[in-house]
Amino acid sequence: MNIQEIPLTPDNQQFGITLGGQQFTMRITWRDAAGWILDLMDSAGSALVNGIPLVPGADLLAQYTYLGITGALVVMADSNQPEMPTKTNLGLGSHLYFIQEQ
Repeated sequence: MNIQEIPLTPDNQQFGITLGGQQFTMRITWRDAAGWILDLMDSAGSALVNGIPLVPGADLLAQYTYLGITGALVVMADSNQPEMPTKTNLGLGSHLYFIQEQ
């Protein structure tokens, strides 16, 4: 199993990333009551999936298998409890991981 932490900070951010050998752009945005939201775009910036909430303990990409991403995006907290990332602990106490089976 290959586990890669995606380095995040508790700020709105957008960056390029390679997941399963494919180039993407990720945008992570704080949306108050909705919490942290992930938008996934292709390398040219065209939207693939918008509005994925960063919830712990589930594969955030499970319903998007048609994208062909060979792995899972999972949010986990340092406490090992299913805690939602807060406005101030993203990347510090809550982490986003890309997990690939080998």
